[in-house]
Amino acid sequence: MATDRDKLRDRLDRATAHLDPPYAVVDLSAFDANAAALVDRAAGKPVRIASKSVRVRELLTRALARPGWRGVMAFTLPEALWLARGGVSDDVLVAYPTADRRALAELAADPALAEAVTLMIDDPGQLDLVDQVCPPGRRPALRICLELDASWRPLGGRVHVGVRRSPVHSAGAAGTLAAAVAGRPGFRLVGLMSYEAQIAGLGDAPPGQAVLGTAIRVTQRGSYRELLARRAAAVAAVREHADLEFVNGGGTGSVAATSADPAVTEVTAGSGLYGPTLFDAYRAWRPTPAAFFACAVVRRPGPGLATVLGGGWIASGPAADSRLPRPWLPAGLKLLGAEGAGEVQTPLAGDVATALRIGDRVWFRHAKAGELCEHVNEVHLVDGDSVVATVPTYRGEGHAFL
Repeated sequence: MATDRDKLRDRLDRATAHLDPPYAVVDLSAFDANAAALVDRAAGKPVRIASKSVRVRELLTRALARPGWRGVMAFTLPEALWLARGGVSDDVLVAYPTADRRALAELAADPALAEAVTLMIDDPGQLDLVDQVCPPGRRPALRICLELDASWRPLGGRVHVGVRRSPVHSAGAAGTLAAAVAGRPGFRLVGLMSYEAQIAGLGDAPPGQAVLGTAIRVTQRGSYRELLARRAAAVAAVREHADLEFVNGGGTGSVAATSADPAVTEVTAGSGLYGPTLFDAYRAWRPTPAAFFACAVVRRPGPGLATVLGGGWIASGPAADSRLPRPWLPAGLKLLGAEGAGEVQTPLAGDVATALRIGDRVWFRHAKAGELCEHVNEVHLVDGDSVVATVPTYRGEGHAFL
């Protein structure tokens, strides 16, 4: 009997029979189902879309048109200005501090943009840079969000669990920075953000690693309990100096847990819309794979082997197998350890490889979500067994923001 993956392969092959690989597709039924599931997991709190995990304006707009989705989390200020000017959203939070003087000058020169875009800071020096570009008396007040570091530092700080982001870790430090922002002309403190990467971005059920999975879950529970108390204290400290519009937290892997935090008013998600392979390692919720790229079989070097042209679309992060693309359709193919996913060719092994013919497609899933779009100028939107639209990626619109 045909499996669900067999049916998916047949459907994608039929929909894209007129296209020559390599190309990328997004399955709209899976995309929409994931969007609905993320809203359900947010339990009534709005979901802000992480644009770096999508990188297609048409799909950002599609998600934001759904109930429960509100606002964009951009990854650079030039991108935020572009999205706001293009009408994607009038509420764009920049997720990282910026040192882009030209973009800061553009923001300061346009009152409408200044009202739509919120800058991220974790250091008074970032405010100094803004003032150097455009003094406070010559610009509208710029919207500011503080980033609270969400890493866990047990054993008196001798252990660091999480990523290295903001230096603002304690409630006291958050209050001090809030006071500094509130006391400076030309800025308006409107938000607080914290990203618990050790929970939201780390799968708690790595395949074939039961002991590691148990250790990750124990660590995540401890980190979550600590952050609940510290984030609440930080929000209270910051509210002494500003009337916050939002408190943002989380990511695809922690939407339900972060939404349960009373201090949080909104959550962020993006990767869950595409369902990349990194999220196959989560127990609580696994998105339906929605984004794929196809490569053509061009060689059959031996029994049980087939070679496709290209395929080496490696994800950022630690140099590990988890960052490699995964051959997904037909099921049963695997990369060769000695070659991996190559720049110009990728050999694949498995019994099913013997049945592949020259010109057949092999469908891959990328390890991370939006990075797939850095390799293609357009994505084909599939509904059922038809391509219903072909839309440009950021790259296809001439933008490479990072």
